[in-house]
Amino acid sequence: MTPGYDQLVRLFKSLPGLGFRSAERIVLHLLVEKPEKLNQFIEQLHDSAGLIGPCGSCGNLAEGDHCSICLDENRDTDSICVIERVPDLFAVERSSAYRGLYHVLQGKLSPLRGIGPEQLNFSTLDKRLKEGSVKEVILALGNDLESEATCHYIQEEIVGEQNIKVSRIGFGLPSGGGVTFADEMTLKNALESRRALDFS
Repeated sequence: MTPGYDQLVRLFKSLPGLGFRSAERIVLHLLVEKPEKLNQFIEQLHDSAGLIGPCGSCGNLAEGDHCSICLDENRDTDSICVIERVPDLFAVERSSAYRGLYHVLQGKLSPLRGIGPEQLNFSTLDKRLKEGSVKEVILALGNDLESEATCHYIQEEIVGEQNIKVSRIGFGLPSGGGVTFADEMTLKNALESRRALDFS
């Protein structure tokens, strides 16, 4: 194969969820089977990269200052569902069990990987809670030690003494499991069976 082909395969293989064979199939599809789609793909990728960025309020994907969820006047503004990453937001939305607002942390606390509070989207969450309209924070993070530490930090350092209920999903999620790969019914049960958070 050519160096250019090999480089393309390596680039696609570096994307999440793509192994060598999947990357090879995509490259062959674009270069050999459907070369007319290649320019369209490149142009759309370039245009989307310039248009799409984080929502200034919640961290979701947006083509402007705020995402469609934050701009939706029919959403319940009394609650904020805190999630780790944007794919988790998509997963919860697909469950149709929640109609409130979201907050994307862009990760979770992990001292071993050098991820502290400064690297996560905590400051915007703090600002949103201090505006006074939120009555409940739902922590929809995974069921592992790093997620537990993140939940504890939010309850103690972000919510603190504010009169805001803090609840935690987890019912039906396997130990060590995350939100993204749970099916819709499991997420629906997890949200409906959330419990008040208590680290005491």
